[in-house]
Amino acid sequence: MPGVEPMAPSLSIVIPVYRSQAILPELYARLVDALQKIGSPFEILLVEDCGGDGSWKLIKELASRDGRVRGFRLNRNYGQHNALLCGIREAHYDVIVTMDDDLQHPPDQISLLLGKLGDDCDVVYGVAQTEHHGLLRNVASRLTKLALQSAMGAENARNVSAFRVFRTELRDAFKDFRNPSVSIDVLLSWATGAFGSVEVRHEPRRQGVSNYTIAKLINHAFNLVTGFSTAPLRLVSITGFLFTLVGLAVLVRVLGVYLLYGSPVQGFVFLATIITMFSGVQLFALGIFGEYLARIFGRTMDRPTYVMRETTPRLGTDQAEAEAVKERTRSEAV
Repeated sequence: MPGVEPMAPSLSIVIPVYRSQAILPELYARLVDALQKIGSPFEILLVEDCGGDGSWKLIKELASRDGRVRGFRLNRNYGQHNALLCGIREAHYDVIVTMDDDLQHPPDQISLLLGKLGDDCDVVYGVAQTEHHGLLRNVASRLTKLALQSAMGAENARNVSAFRVFRTELRDAFKDFRNPSVSIDVLLSWATGAFGSVEVRHEPRRQGVSNYTIAKLINHAFNLVTGFSTAPLRLVSITGFLFTLVGLAVLVRVLGVYLLYGSPVQGFVFLATIITMFSGVQLFALGIFGEYLARIFGRTMDRPTYVMRETTPRLGTDQAEAEAVKERTRSEAV
């Protein structure tokens, strides 16, 4: 109808939780406040990735007080992207929002991402204006994004972050995905090429230190390149071709010297250098092929992406609405 604003889409907020007991209460309070201001129906999905602290107990308490909170506990530590995939598959609403549990992604910035989501954007990333990380961590993050750009085949991959919003229907493209190595951004690229980004505020971590070490980021980048891209195989092909040209050039030179001047080529050192060079290329190629064969072998074992150990009971619709009203009343009183 003319003059009537379209209803805002309902939201599923998916947050992987790992050793965040100290920060969960503040995260929940700020998240509820920001979502109530947006005015859409929402649910908060907290996926506890077996961190070993009291996070799960706290998630159960939040879920018992507020029917909009749902908790999922994994059977062991599977990693951030696996936990995200679990939450994404359990989401019930129109749009999924993913964010970290450390409040470096401010909940009040969700509305900025939603404002960019439209007909020309199915996925929107929140890009930090200034990241609060060390130099080595920033370098490792850049390398990861370059690897992700290769795996996704999208220019916008340089702007990816864990703070993202996307249409829930996109998960249909990877509903049958079963692989221990998960990259949510690559899986989203299977469903759409309409990526966008907006600048958002990036806050310092409130508690503890990041669990994403430099070594983990480099390992993640390696998994991205070999698990979701054929770029290393192309690199081997190009390298082999270039060294073949080098070998032909050396052979032509050797034959030319011999035919023109009748002098033999100076012997062992030159020959050993050529053999070492080509042997190195062959071993490098075999290593790349081995990585791909290992991943094929891993697929044949059919290892699960994740296994859920426990979930919080879901409140009935009436009870959930009643709890939401109570929580809103408490917030307004404060």
